Amino acid sequence: MAHRITLIPGDGIGPEVASAVVRIIEASGVQIEWETHLAGQQALEKLGVTLPDELIESIKRNKVGLKGPITTPVGKGFTSVNVGLRKALDLYANLRPIRALPNIPCRNPNLDLVIVRENTESLYSGIEHEVVPGVIESLKIITEKASTMIARFAFEFAKSEERKKITCTHKANIMKMSDGLFLSCFHKVATEYPDIQAEDKIIDNACMQLVMRPEQFDVLLCENLYGDIVSDLCAGLIGGLGLVPGANIGEKSAVFEAVHGSAPDIAGKGIANPTALLQSAILMLRHIDERAAADLVETAMLTVFAEGKVRTGDIGGTATTDEFAEAIIAKMN
Repeated sequence: MAHRITLIPGDGIGPEVASAVVRIIEASGVQIEWETHLAGQQALEKLGVTLPDELIESIKRNKVGLKGPITTPVGKGFTSVNVGLRKALDLYANLRPIRALPNIPCRNPNLDLVIVRENTESLYSGIEHEVVPGVIESLKIITEKASTMIARFAFEFAKSEERKKITCTHKANIMKMSDGLFLSCFHKVATEYPDIQAEDKIIDNACMQLVMRPEQFDVLLCENLYGDIVSDLCAGLIGGLGLVPGANIGEKSAVFEAVHGSAPDIAGKGIANPTALLQSAILMLRHIDERAAADLVETAMLTVFAEGKVRTGDIGGTATTDEFAEAIIAKMN
């Protein structure tokens, strides 16, 4: 059966890594019809908007999207396309698996944890305005509905993946109402899953513990802003954002994405590492129930890493994007 999936190549190195990942997926034998759409700066230049209605409708119709990196200007310019996508499609859950890869320097070579992040609320939503000149107010919105939904998602994920413990991060000692609500929803949902250990940690302590003893964590549940920061911290534990996948999941659709930047300084040189988007595509294959293909691609990728002969420059090698992709494809044959 052929799947129709929306492809958003992104900008900078996005089109290069997206092309490599599409070739790897096709080599796995999965039949996919791709609907390609622009977003971000390219869409703004060609279509006059950063998040075209046609793109949103495509994902709603296909229910699944694969997205390369898109630049978000800092402090000026257009608002985040990533945030816009999550809001438009109600992709309330962000999933960021963090697993050490073979032959990549890592203090914890057996590290294997998952961050579940609420994706629609908190300070990260960017609801802010100028009260008077020189005074900016940013609103942190936390609701019982969203907090309960993400807690249940975390427990259902842990149950399906046979994970044993969920740690809820918070700052309820200071933000007693907002983070307090998030925490209370977590503990309420936890009573429905007696076989999964539920604990909570203040976010600053959790960050310290992640640096000192990350192996103590299994699933981390975070509200939006904390999750954004913690997921990047954890990516650093295993080699950086170029190696980790990301998924944004809602009730009706899901978008799988590379979470690193668009690296315009190396765009067009053919040297970008496609691993992050490839790992996101593996998550996508499992999401559409193409588990055999996902396992095939993942095993081939891990074999290439374990052998250490073909590496892109960011991980100590000299291979091009295409050479890295071809090495993985060769391992699938």
